[in-house]
Amino acid sequence: MKYLYTITQMKPILFLSVLALALSCNSNVKESQSLTDLKSKKEVLIKEMNRIGTELKAIETAISALDTLKKVMTVTAIKAEVKAFNHYIEVQGTVKADQTIELHAEMGGTVSAILVKEGQKVTKGQVLATLDSEVIDNSVLQLETQLALATTTFERQARLWKQNIGSEIQYLQAKAQKEGLENSMKSMKAQARKMKIIAPFSGVIDQIFAKTGELTSPQMPFLRLVNLNTVYVESEITETYLKAIKKGTEVLLNFRSIGTTLEASISQVGNFINPNNRSFKTRIDLENPNNELKANLLADIKINDFKATGIVIPSRLVQKDSNDQTFVYTIEPNGKTHTVVKTYMTEAMNYDNLSYISEGLLPTSILVDKGARLVNNNEDVKLVHY
Repeated sequence: MKYLYTITQMKPILFLSVLALALSCNSNVKESQSLTDLKSKKEVLIKEMNRIGTELKAIETAISALDTLKKVMTVTAIKAEVKAFNHYIEVQGTVKADQTIELHAEMGGTVSAILVKEGQKVTKGQVLATLDSEVIDNSVLQLETQLALATTTFERQARLWKQNIGSEIQYLQAKAQKEGLENSMKSMKAQARKMKIIAPFSGVIDQIFAKTGELTSPQMPFLRLVNLNTVYVESEITETYLKAIKKGTEVLLNFRSIGTTLEASISQVGNFINPNNRSFKTRIDLENPNNELKANLLADIKINDFKATGIVIPSRLVQKDSNDQTFVYTIEPNGKTHTVVKTYMTEAMNYDNLSYISEGLLPTSILVDKGARLVNNNEDVKLVHY
């Protein structure tokens, strides 16, 4: 108790000493204003202040050790955790299908029949609609008659020619006429096929634009045919992430409209940077057997550009000092109490309120949680939860 009394009595004594020293220096400044004297007296004053500061620190330490009624801050703590860490680039994309097309008539004409309905499944090669082809059909019938006669004439001339009967020119004329009519028939039948709308692949009739009896042309869309068994998601990503994204990079797809989440990988990375928005395209191929994913459906894409296993802590515990150095407050046992230690570390990456620490922490590190913004380095604290 005597020692404590002596320490507490020293504060006013030290204060009076400093005050007397300051008054003395002030008086001396008035007596001598030479530069050399001022510098000399300044050095004396600094030394005296340092000495007093050291004594004050020692006194405060002694008081802290003897004061059983001092208040200690209460904090909670968590342990550094070793686990898998993933960082994602978040973008948006749209669902597209290679086999989604609008079919047009190859030739103009009047729609004579539409043989399918919207929503109907069709197969490759199936006739979907026909145009009025009466003129072409009559021409085909006429050519068939002419071709039949020309074929008979040629066969007779061929038999006679083998028997050395008749002239060679008659044989060649009959052959040329037959072949010419055959070519004309092929051309006419090709035109007849163009009067039909035929499915180029199997799929579903999504929408029919034309109507029976109206005039159509190659410039007018006739119907839309869709096959969604295989689709892809296309997105545009800023060139900043060009190095981080490659073919095979893992992605998470979330289709909020239908409540579906899928895991996939990037199938293709574009080789062209759009000069208008400095972005490049990516493609993600998907199987869609139930046709759940529709064309132009919006997708939230998370591209996994970084993954590692190591020390992961909540990002809220990471702080920066005035020198822009990153640190956290850790706790170390100190007898019956705990002491806060300012621990510098390296935050390699952060995502979703978690930080991946590459240097500075150990798996056994205990971090100040609640109260981390209020404590100071080397401060004794009371730990209530761990």
